[in-house]
Order: sequence, then structure tokens, then C-alpha cells
Amino acid sequence: VELVESGGGLVQPGGSLRLSCSASETVLSTDAMSWYRQAPGKERELVARKRGGRDSEYANSVKDRFTISRDNAKNMVYLQMTSLKPEDTAVYYCYVRDSRSEYWGRGTQVTVSS
Repeated sequence: VELVESGGGLVQPGGSLRLSCSASETVLSTDAMSWYRQAPGKERELVARKRGGRDSEYANSVKDRFTISRDNAKNMVYLQMTSLKPEDTAVYYCYVRDSRSEYWGRGTQVTVSS
């Protein structure tokens, strides 16, 4: 499965961005689609995860600001980010794990700065 992220960019603090991730093959609704991020000098961390039939999961640092959603018909996952903070600056990666393997996108840069 090839994953391609888009939607990153430079935004001012308090602004919003919507990230998109397109999967090249069908991802079962029961398989998790997730967003991770990695800031300079830090480990990659889970931002949000969505699996069919389960509540979405979020890192504490983004709860009530970020929303993950999926369009299973289009094999897409989105991350709506609001009230962005400088500490949200990172490369954001799409991640899928299915019964065969796990897959990462190449990432999209999000920079929050005035």
C-alpha cells in the first residue's frame, strides 16, 4: 500500500490546516489508519488513530483541537487541525497497518510560526 500525504504548509499560531492521506489500495474499515508526527530532535509520536467501529484516539496534546476522519470509499484519511500551536510543528506521517504489513507515507511538513 502506498500512502501519499498532502495539505501541509506554513500557518500562523491559532490557524487551521487539513491534512489528507490517500492510499493506493483498499484499506479495510477494520484496519487502523493513523497520523503520526515527528518534530526535530524528537521521536515520532502518535497523533490520532481511527479504526472502524471504535472511537477515535488522540494524543493528549491535540485533543479538542484535531479531528481524524476517514472516507473508506475513497481510501482516504484526513486530519483537521485547528488552534495550531508552534509546538505542533513537525513532519506529519500517514500510517496504515493491515493483516499483511504496516505502511508509512513520506510525510508532509507542518510549520506553525508567526
